Amino acid sequence: MNTTLADTALRALTAAVPVLLLTAACAGAPAGSADPAGPAAPEPTAAGPSGVLFAGDSIAVGQSLPLAAALAQTPVDFHSIASEGGGNVVGPFSEENWKTLPGEIAEAAPDVVVYQITTYDWGTREEQEEGYRRLLDTVADAGADLVVVTAPPIRPDDFYAPHMEDLERAPLAAREAVREAGGRTAPVLDASAVWGGEYAREREGTADRSPDGIHTCPQGAARFTRWLLDELAVLYPGFTPPEPESWAGGDWAADEHFAAC
Repeated sequence: MNTTLADTALRALTAAVPVLLLTAACAGAPAGSADPAGPAAPEPTAAGPSGVLFAGDSIAVGQSLPLAAALAQTPVDFHSIASEGGGNVVGPFSEENWKTLPGEIAEAAPDVVVYQITTYDWGTREEQEEGYRRLLDTVADAGADLVVVTAPPIRPDDFYAPHMEDLERAPLAAREAVREAGGRTAPVLDASAVWGGEYAREREGTADRSPDGIHTCPQGAARFTRWLLDELAVLYPGFTPPEPESWAGGDWAADEHFAAC
């Protein structure tokens, strides 16, 4: 399984992702750019980040694997605090997460915290905005930048169906929360450049998302990694993403997290 999944991820990365990025560029905006109606992203920073902390739920757990492999090829120190069944800053279990989150950020001492909106970010718009604003303040107090990334679209089951309105509203709430929040701001990157607008099990005939309708497969996780690294290079021109050949074919693709793929 290791060789097959790794080779699939590498083929998808070297073929599909550049097409995605080219399509977005031709449309007049960089892939994953923040909604024009949302807050402006910070001015690009000349120096690249020395440390990146990745946060989110179990979807992010899978994505953290190729991210770790990729950033291991760079001087950037990478940590993931993505959590199975949680990791959210608003909604169920979020107060439990808040008991440890500030300390985890401080311990990692990153320059950049990337928070992928989770499938548990339920609540009213006011509750969502409060959670995202609290995250922005916590990250800023730790001396780091916050980058928010939208979650992949899911195929809701009975568990998620009652909360889809909340999840669809979450990116808008995040953009509002970080709009001139106490003089602080953060980019909210739209990952639909990677996933499209709806859950799709396969891409070009190969598994891209898990059959559970929620998680990613190695190919999807690799495509997301390439996209996110390119987005970080826009925000931090001093950062140079490693070539996909250096990390996409790694052992990470055989992790049990992708067993269902």
